[in-house]
Amino acid sequence: MTDVNAWTSRKAKLRAHLSNGGIDAAFISNPTHLYYFTGFLSEPHERFLALYLDARTGEETLFVPSLDAEAASRAGAGVPKRLVPLSDTDDAYAILKRETAAGGPVGALGVEKSFLTLDRAERLGEAFPGARLADLTGFIDSLRVRKTEEEIARVAVAVETIEKVMEHAVKQAKIGMTELELTAELEYQMKRLGADKPSFDSIVLTGTRSALPHGVPEAVPIARGDFLLIDIGVKMNGYCSDITRTFLVGEGTAEQERIYETVLAANLAGIAAAGRVGSPVAEVDRAARETIAAAGYGEFFTHRVGHGFGMDIHEFPSLHGENRHPLEPGMLFTVEPGIYVPSIGGVRIEDDVYIREDGSVRVLTSFPKTLTRIG
Repeated sequence: MTDVNAWTSRKAKLRAHLSNGGIDAAFISNPTHLYYFTGFLSEPHERFLALYLDARTGEETLFVPSLDAEAASRAGAGVPKRLVPLSDTDDAYAILKRETAAGGPVGALGVEKSFLTLDRAERLGEAFPGARLADLTGFIDSLRVRKTEEEIARVAVAVETIEKVMEHAVKQAKIGMTELELTAELEYQMKRLGADKPSFDSIVLTGTRSALPHGVPEAVPIARGDFLLIDIGVKMNGYCSDITRTFLVGEGTAEQERIYETVLAANLAGIAAAGRVGSPVAEVDRAARETIAAAGYGEFFTHRVGHGFGMDIHEFPSLHGENRHPLEPGMLFTVEPGIYVPSIGGVRIEDDVYIREDGSVRVLTSFPKTLTRIG
């Protein structure tokens, strides 16, 4: 499916959902959703950016900050022909009301509840008096959770790129180098290799700080006997990658090796469970968690086993132990168990996993997972 056909198909499904649900129009303001439906990718910050789609007339309008109007016009065939530029001094909601009036009064307006602020909800009430707000979040999630092969091809490029960055990390990391210095090296490599940007704030942690699952790199030097945990990703062509590997600096201890091998076994168990299409998503978490608990480290695995990703670094589904949503073809998610012992450090091993249409599992990440010693 080409991008043009993808955008056309996605908007057709959105229109059908609106019509079947008695929803007159959709107001889409999450920038990622705008990209999903139009191919126009922008970060408006505090400015007004929205796609208005009238299910009754079929009219599509993109309200865009004036400084991005030219970029929107060049973004391709998925962008509505009707663009309404908004200056920094415009009353965006008054213009929204005026420009959508031809479709008639709106009885129900589809919105992204998880993205809508209270202020924006109140202003929409002024633009569409009496309109009922209907949440589209679940429906859009149901579309985005099923990645196409074309989407996976884009993710694969981002994965290939970040694995080259990880290779660079192994070569560059040295005793005495700080977490921040290594982070700078890696983020430079991301750009050099063509990435748009990191897909999240890079995590490079050493020593006992590696026991902080989402720690922030600091001017802490790498020392012999430390774990070195590196969790990095890039965004390219609108799609993300996400990988974590943990290394030993020098020889380490028997306890460190045991922790590492336990996490590796949990990672493999989670990936194996991902292939049980139709089973609850929770089974992936359960398989990894039971492996860690059996080794006596259950209390040190303090987060879910993974998360969906794609255009965003965190998407549906959340791979936690209570999620009963079934595993289904098209899902793309991470499997990233970890053990974090405050007095020793932490180990996390993360792979990117895709469930093909035939139900088989494709692990997109291929960077070695056997225990590697550096320095």
